[in-house]
Amino acid sequence: MLSKVYGSAVFGVEATTIAVEVNVDRGIGYHLVGLPDNAIRESNFRIAAALLNNGYKIPGKKITINMAPADLRKEGSAYDLTLALGILVASGQIMAEELERYVIMGELSLDGSLQPIKGALPIALKAREEGFKGFILPVENSREAAIVAGLEVYGVEKIAEVINYFNQGECLDPTKVDIRDAFYKNLDFPEYDFSDVKGQESIKRCMEIAAAGGHNIILIGPPGAGKTMLAKRLPSILPPMTLQEALETTKIHSVVGKIKNSGLMCQRPFRSPHHTISDVALVGGGAYPQPGEISLSHNGVLFLDELPEFKRGVLEVMRQPLEDREVTISRARFTVTYPSSFMLVASMNPSPSGFFNDPDAPVTSTPAEMQRYLGKISGPLLDRIDIHIEVTPVPFEKLSDERKGEGSIAIRKRVTEAREIQTQRFEGLETVHYNAQMNTKQIREHCSLDSASLNLLKNAMERLNLSARAYDRILKVARTIADLENTTAISGNHISEAIQYRSLDREGWLG
Repeated sequence: MLSKVYGSAVFGVEATTIAVEVNVDRGIGYHLVGLPDNAIRESNFRIAAALLNNGYKIPGKKITINMAPADLRKEGSAYDLTLALGILVASGQIMAEELERYVIMGELSLDGSLQPIKGALPIALKAREEGFKGFILPVENSREAAIVAGLEVYGVEKIAEVINYFNQGECLDPTKVDIRDAFYKNLDFPEYDFSDVKGQESIKRCMEIAAAGGHNIILIGPPGAGKTMLAKRLPSILPPMTLQEALETTKIHSVVGKIKNSGLMCQRPFRSPHHTISDVALVGGGAYPQPGEISLSHNGVLFLDELPEFKRGVLEVMRQPLEDREVTISRARFTVTYPSSFMLVASMNPSPSGFFNDPDAPVTSTPAEMQRYLGKISGPLLDRIDIHIEVTPVPFEKLSDERKGEGSIAIRKRVTEAREIQTQRFEGLETVHYNAQMNTKQIREHCSLDSASLNLLKNAMERLNLSARAYDRILKVARTIADLENTTAISGNHISEAIQYRSLDREGWLG
């Protein structure tokens, strides 16, 4: 007897429907074909125990299972429930007339309970696109999948519930999620707030500019100056995510199994990988490609603490994603693309000892040691960082001050208003949404200077020995400063402030 049941495979952030055909015939044997990996090949042991513990069994006959399309590699243990139901129907142990109208996924424990799967959201989106009636999956993933409107989603705890639903008509309660209500209700304010930061008003101003224009930023200062504390608070002043951004972000985190009982992600992600990370873990990849840290930071912040401690090769692989805002991973049989539009926030000590720009600490590093240390950051990578800012330790008088500084809510309001100006400016452009994304043509169009401002910029570049790469960055940052003040023209004050944020281009840092 032949049965057919549907599962799904996730490649990149998109799902592909998999038809599982099960044929039970005379003879003895268990044959699983269609490029399954070892986790799927081992499924017969889990399925046998789960069925036995729920009053059913794998028949002692010849069982042939084909996972189509047969030329597409399948991996993971999420097909256990799919295969088990196919075997039960093909062997005549249960009746399931509507089985082919559902996508069914879940990993089985030996007692028949279901373990969560990865990629529930892209699978649900694909199931709706292809006209399936419903999606049956572990209850831990049900809220995540239920944000897809127009698809019945059933979260189950045990295989017995699924069997009784098809065989005996017992009811399953569909999981219901009002996506808009869930989105706006969960727009809670982030845990960290800029009001906790003592002093550092100039640095907070710089972070506000970076958030308003989407500029990448690097903080340079000695240990204990507050670089990490400031970086962790950056998401709190970024504009709230739109519903579309929330869906995109949830989809990526779903693929790696990081959505548990929470449904929609409503906060911008903040990722802070350790400096020992590999290039594959950072940008994504592997034998079965998975999103890396830069994609998990999509629509949020990627914080690289102690930037020179990262392997140079790891940093260099970020150059293309920073430019294109997506990363493409190619293999012999397929290519996947992950979105990676994130704000890069980096921090570093100014020297190996960490106290080069601290007036109260002696300089213990030789010039050669400093050049070798700072030389770990390549010029092309710095080309993609718009703002460099020096962070100095906070004096005791400000640390002991009980008064709170300006909070993130007030700063976020100004940032959001500046972003709205940029949205109107770049309306109709698919690849440009805020100032940091401007190319040379758009800089010339939107960052024109009067003669006084142009002379100021020229004199600053000559006297401060600023590199040529600083020119466009200064113009982009000045444009953002003008947007924060809601002024159309860029003035000399805006240029002067932007020039301050190019520390690493000055002679004596990186040369």
